[in-house]
Amino acid sequence: MTAKQLKWLGYITCLIMFLALLGGALVTKTGSGLECGNEWPLCNGKLVPAYTLGQMIEWSHRLLSGLAGLAALASALAFRRYARDRRDLQAYAFMTLLFVVIQAFMGALAVVRSQSAAVMALHMGFSLIAFASSLMLALGAGRRHSGEQTGTLPPLGKGFRNLTWMTTIYAYIVVYIGAFVSHTGSQGGCSGWPLCNGEVIPELSGGTGIMFFHRVAAMLLFILTAVLGHLAFWRHGGYPELKKLGISAVILCGLQVFSGASVVFTLYNEQWYLFAALAHIVLISGLFGVLCYMSVRVWQLSRIQKEAVSDEISRFG
Repeated sequence: MTAKQLKWLGYITCLIMFLALLGGALVTKTGSGLECGNEWPLCNGKLVPAYTLGQMIEWSHRLLSGLAGLAALASALAFRRYARDRRDLQAYAFMTLLFVVIQAFMGALAVVRSQSAAVMALHMGFSLIAFASSLMLALGAGRRHSGEQTGTLPPLGKGFRNLTWMTTIYAYIVVYIGAFVSHTGSQGGCSGWPLCNGEVIPELSGGTGIMFFHRVAAMLLFILTAVLGHLAFWRHGGYPELKKLGISAVILCGLQVFSGASVVFTLYNEQWYLFAALAHIVLISGLFGVLCYMSVRVWQLSRIQKEAVSDEISRFG
């Protein structure tokens, strides 16, 4: 396969993973998880279920998850064989395959046997890692790999690198808390926005406590992302890729905050609530994927800089 074909394979894998993630969110938000009964991979004893809305939503998600697994397998094999000089792409493809298998297993287990909200939130977390890995694969495959030069640019400090990694890890935690909100049915714990039930700090019990904790966590994520984007744009603007990733992260995080507010305001309007909730998941998934890729690129560029410094010392030492 040519580099162009591998690039398009990465794009297609990312698209299918995105659709599978969106399908899982749709299943959760519509309560369609058990529309096929406690059976897997059959749906109420049939390969193709009855044409009811709930069954078709669940069956379509299963179909997309299967396609995601096949695409991830194809990518893992193709990049292993035809991109031997790109260990980063091989790692992204392997991670996509690994986590799509894990999330599929957890999804099947949730159908056969009821799981706790904490475990179901973890299922969403693994799905997110699978999507983020496929996004890194798509972005990495589309990037030119030959001869990156960083010698004339200001060094990427350890503090900036650690902030990038910390923000990425924290974003995953916020996503997990958000998924826990959904699986515990705590969306209505806080009425109104930005206040919670008309109070700055409400009574922290039950669904109200869970939802308020998620809001505080999301606010801190926005602050971290804003600081990261500011540093990427102003202090490390000589790195065009990091600059673009920083701007993208800030925009996605800002939109994610507003989509979270729209979820609150549309909670009792079924059609608009579904749209707002899916948009919320799409934005946070994109944000996490961008942060993951930014973390890897910061590490790669820092390593290139260190190697360049070592070469200079060896040459003149």
